[in-house]
Amino acid sequence: MTRTRIAAALSLLVCSLTFAQSPKPDPFPSEIPSAFKPVRDSFNYVRREVKIPMRDGVKLHTVIVTPRGAKDAPILLMRTPYDANRRTPATSAHIESMLGGWPELLTEGGYIRVEQDVRGKYGSEGTYIMNRPLRGPLNPTKVDHATDTYDTIDWLVKNIPESNGRVGIIGISYGGFLPLMALVDPHPALKVSIPINPMVDGWMGDDWFHHGAFRQTMMPYIYDQEATRSNDEKWWTSHYDDYDTYLEAGSAGALAKARGLEQIGFWRRITEHPAYDSWWQQQAMDRILGARPLTVPVMLVHSWWDQEDIYGAIAVYKALEPKDTRNDMVYLVAGPWNHGQSSRDGSSLGALRFGSDTSAWFRASVLRPFLDQHLKPGAPRADVAPVTVFETGRNRWQRLDAWPEGKATRRLYLRPALDVSFEPQEADGFAEYVSDPAKPVPYIARPVFADGRAWGPWLVSDQREASGRPDVLAYVSEPLTAPVKISGLPVANLIASTSGTDSDWVVKLIDVYPPEVPRQPEMGGYQLMVSGDIFRGRYRESFETPKAIEADRPLPYRFALPAANHVFLPGHRIMVQVQSTWFPLYDRNPQTFVPTIFFAKPEDYRKAVQRVYAGSFIEMPMVPAM
Repeated sequence: MTRTRIAAALSLLVCSLTFAQSPKPDPFPSEIPSAFKPVRDSFNYVRREVKIPMRDGVKLHTVIVTPRGAKDAPILLMRTPYDANRRTPATSAHIESMLGGWPELLTEGGYIRVEQDVRGKYGSEGTYIMNRPLRGPLNPTKVDHATDTYDTIDWLVKNIPESNGRVGIIGISYGGFLPLMALVDPHPALKVSIPINPMVDGWMGDDWFHHGAFRQTMMPYIYDQEATRSNDEKWWTSHYDDYDTYLEAGSAGALAKARGLEQIGFWRRITEHPAYDSWWQQQAMDRILGARPLTVPVMLVHSWWDQEDIYGAIAVYKALEPKDTRNDMVYLVAGPWNHGQSSRDGSSLGALRFGSDTSAWFRASVLRPFLDQHLKPGAPRADVAPVTVFETGRNRWQRLDAWPEGKATRRLYLRPALDVSFEPQEADGFAEYVSDPAKPVPYIARPVFADGRAWGPWLVSDQREASGRPDVLAYVSEPLTAPVKISGLPVANLIASTSGTDSDWVVKLIDVYPPEVPRQPEMGGYQLMVSGDIFRGRYRESFETPKAIEADRPLPYRFALPAANHVFLPGHRIMVQVQSTWFPLYDRNPQTFVPTIFFAKPEDYRKAVQRVYAGSFIEMPMVPAM
């Protein structure tokens, strides 16, 4: 290169650097103001954002939505890990349209709505821990959700002049777990707690495990929730059918490694605690609250077909109800809903039709009067029964003093001829199937969409496809000549063997509709799962200590199914299905005992011959069908 060319190149470089460092001013001024101030004088509410200091100095981002002109108004607090700003968008001039959920409380009740980001998420400072445990062995700090709730309420009643100083806390799912935490050393201004579909025990039967079987379809939630503070990083799809995604990956641990999930703290904790050890037991909210005095009225809201947290509300009710000696502190509501449906339209779920908007009735006739009684001085006492439950099958609400209605049980026997009967059978024998981990039974009809479009109503999906598979035993009764009602938790009692050294057992209690249903033809022959759950065989003797199963030996397995309040009508039949995979909702059991199923190797997965013997039965919590 000549000296002239070198000089020209250097000159060009200098010019480029000068241009990059000193851009020419834009001749047009920006049309965007340096600070825009929205004009919302026509809105029927006032929205403001504040940072509320906690006792350790951390400030939590909080949105306060006050009906315009409010005076002596009660406060309804909702704490959330899902972005308080997104849940309170100022996109409408009307509070009921802006907030969406619970419109009756906002437009008619005059409640002040408060949404707060939990510590470590979105606009709040601090460190995020999934379901942050109480202070103690699992939490070495001086703060938890109980203290954060206390400090928040203390600030609210001192700094919202429009309030009457009375606070209720309400929430769904993770947001339902937080009203339970508020009951631990509650603030004096907290007058009522409404946990809806709460996360209570993540190992026994809520989000993460069911009786030791891992719910691997929750891995995307863990990824989204903990990869970033604001859920900016998203789990991605690789197959149209999620069934293929999980099957191709092999184990849950292998899929986690391929997706980078091992970087996330909660995932590491889950894989470190596959059994029901003290780490899980010390976080179970039914145990925590059962050991403490109850000083705040609580209304537990449960959904019969809650696809995410079907265990928690009933477990807490069972723990707290004995403390309610006057029958005026602990209330239970159970509706024909899926997760969180009590805040949405409740006239149907999947193919089921209930004849009315059951959710709207609950909000207007139960929830609103209950909150008014406790949060508005001078409000009339609510005419709310201690237990309000929807009776599925007959589609009607019931008012009860306690639940379940009765304590009597009858045994529904599973007979080797694949029928069921309330009468025992003298003969021995068994029914068998081959469980092949390479071809697991899907929990819903394939394709299993990664976007979750079938997730909400899956518990009421038709079970006919499963009943026709060779690796599913389907025991069925003759058509009923009289109604059969259950109210409580059915309990599976299997006498079963496996040719492997570990096994899962799935038991489903099903209402089989008549061949034709005149007013709803698509329900002809429908197989509706009333209750169903899974049990991981390695925990047959102890939830804390897994143990290999002795191959080919009949052994007893006993586990409770989710609660039900259902009438099997005349002309219907009762079916019980038994299988060993429920995929990809639950990770596959390799059917050979390994130290941890999370990291099972491809060679560990083997076919097994599964046998269910005469003498197996379902304990049916029977009630006279009036």
